[in-house]
Amino acid sequence: MSTHTEHQAQRGPEPLDVNDPRLSRFEIVEEGARRDDIEIVHYEPQVVPGSKAERRVTRTVAAMFLLTGLAATAFLIIYIWWPWKWEAGRGGDKYYTPLLGVTLGIALLGIGFGILTWGKKLLPKEVSIQDRHDQPGSPEDRKITGETMLYMADELGVKRRPLLGVSLLAGLLPVGAVVAAPLVGGLISNPHKNRQMFTTGFAGASRGERIRLIREDGRPIRPSDVSVGGQITVFPGIEGGVSNKHADSPTLLIHLREDDAQKSREANARPEIGHAGYMWGNYVAFSKICTHAGCPASLYEQQTNRLLCPCHQSQFLITDNATPIFGPANRRLPQLPIEVDEEGFFVAKSDYTEAIGPDFWERP
Repeated sequence: MSTHTEHQAQRGPEPLDVNDPRLSRFEIVEEGARRDDIEIVHYEPQVVPGSKAERRVTRTVAAMFLLTGLAATAFLIIYIWWPWKWEAGRGGDKYYTPLLGVTLGIALLGIGFGILTWGKKLLPKEVSIQDRHDQPGSPEDRKITGETMLYMADELGVKRRPLLGVSLLAGLLPVGAVVAAPLVGGLISNPHKNRQMFTTGFAGASRGERIRLIREDGRPIRPSDVSVGGQITVFPGIEGGVSNKHADSPTLLIHLREDDAQKSREANARPEIGHAGYMWGNYVAFSKICTHAGCPASLYEQQTNRLLCPCHQSQFLITDNATPIFGPANRRLPQLPIEVDEEGFFVAKSDYTEAIGPDFWERP
């Protein structure tokens, strides 16, 4: 005898009327199982309803969900109000990203372990065997399915254990808010308000301020300080100009040979470049921040006029407006307009006219 015939014989000749109001929900579920040729071979409650064990597990699951809510709320507070911007003398900004990761991780782990514990410790253990059915369901089958789903909801015990439902809601609401955190944070505090990605420590020069090019020790630089074919790293002569506050400002000042300087002037004069007047004599200044990944491009080959970035081997041809000729970089190094003041020191004529470093979303 086939398995289907055996199941047909087991469920009896007369099916129950599932619309009979005297039937309990569990009886309707059982009738549905018989009609679907399902045999429940094992059914065992995990804990006794109302027992100390049930209350203990319920409190444990609720604590995990509440921990999720607290961690997600902490994520939002840190995302919006924790100081993320570097400031001299303060170190709180270095904890910004780690704290976001820790709080979000705790929130996700809390809800994950809470659901696992709920399923492992509170839901009944059930093993059922069902034959395959390919025919569409009848109206009665659909009613049985609906009652089965409601019965499963009852088995979750949310009505009987309101603490679980409240804690789950309290945990999930902040997690949902975490998804909207970037939008919420952007409405409260605009990180691009001061356009810091578009300016460097030389920004004052664009407002008419005299900003000299200085060494790391703070001494200003004269043209005679850089020999022909030589180069030197310079910084903006402002407060904190050589510190991490202006880590985007290191500039490479190069003294080109006469023939190379002429090539560089011709390249700057091209309409698509528009950098005529950026050089002073045979001196040219380019950002040291590689346009690929932000590494310091500082290995200058005097004979070939190539500037090499040691991180990923991008090469820039200085005499062609620092155009990338090798490696992953695909954008020129920005050029700093320079001149010499009345005291004979190099100064910036303006800030860089384009954003330095790698590309970013807001960059035109």
